[in-house]
Amino acid sequence: MRSLPVPRPRDLVSFGPHGGAHTVALRAGASMAIPLVTLWATGHLDLSLYATFGAFTALYGRSHSHLTRLRMQSTAGVALIATVGVGAAVGTSDARAWLIVPVTAAITAVTALLSDACEWHPPGPLFFVFAVAACASVPTDPAGIGTALLVATGSAVLSLLIGLIGYVRPSARRRPQTRFSISLRAALAKPGQASRVARLTVGVLVAGFVPTVVGVGHPYWAMVAVVAALSGPDASARLLRAGHRILGTAAGVGLAAALFAAELPPLGTIVAAVLLQMLAELFIGRNYGVTMVFVTPLALSMIQLAHSVDGGELIADRLLETIFGAAIGIAITVLWRPRSGRVSVS
Repeated sequence: MRSLPVPRPRDLVSFGPHGGAHTVALRAGASMAIPLVTLWATGHLDLSLYATFGAFTALYGRSHSHLTRLRMQSTAGVALIATVGVGAAVGTSDARAWLIVPVTAAITAVTALLSDACEWHPPGPLFFVFAVAACASVPTDPAGIGTALLVATGSAVLSLLIGLIGYVRPSARRRPQTRFSISLRAALAKPGQASRVARLTVGVLVAGFVPTVVGVGHPYWAMVAVVAALSGPDASARLLRAGHRILGTAAGVGLAAALFAAELPPLGTIVAAVLLQMLAELFIGRNYGVTMVFVTPLALSMIQLAHSVDGGELIADRLLETIFGAAIGIAITVLWRPRSGRVSVS
């Protein structure tokens, strides 16, 4: 009888090494701050979602040398821009609430394969799922697709330039180049790849359609949560990520409630969002649950910044759908197991 390895309680609160996260946090903060302040100064904060997803380009290749990071970030940036464009295109349809789920499932499958083919770090389709689903939920018109692509592209290019700043130092140029390669064939041949992609796709479909049918707002939180839960390299890691996602979000909505209660002006919200992004990057490699404490108010603040909505409803949807999505991830992890051997949880 094969038992499912369940994480120990102490795994939820253990911390990994710092790993030079402060430099990544500074790059991520600058990559987000500059576009958002520019949009604020020009009166176009309604476009801030597109800028934010373009700025996610800065999160890739954190431990790589400058030129290798540039190549990795370039491929990830193109994918982020494309998913923003797809999301904006869905947003032009009156049936977007129903189109979001299958489109997001398709993007999940494609970017899961691309992540392995391009050896992206951080790995997996999470950011692309968030980008396409969140952008698709925003009503727009055909002209808005071009605007979304332009804003996301500008933000992504800025992230690439910020990532190269350190290359002016002679010591950086002398640093041995880390490896980066692209091979779709290797990704397709990876053991268990078909099962992994299918697991993610099914998870997104279930997590997205159920809230849509029930009528709960913002179903993309559930889709993002299930992808986060299922993105671990093995069953134990997936269960741990689901636990971290639930506990971190529960704490994070409290922080979000405090931010909403403060009724910050737009510029104050931008400052808070940038600080939260930097804090998230300081902890992402150390403890995923703590990271979610900062990511949750960050995500909610960005939605509120772009499109004024009821803060209490937004917080409730985030918590409920995160728990639902993570629960779907746990259920799939427990039930979707290799055929050899029976399974028991111990």
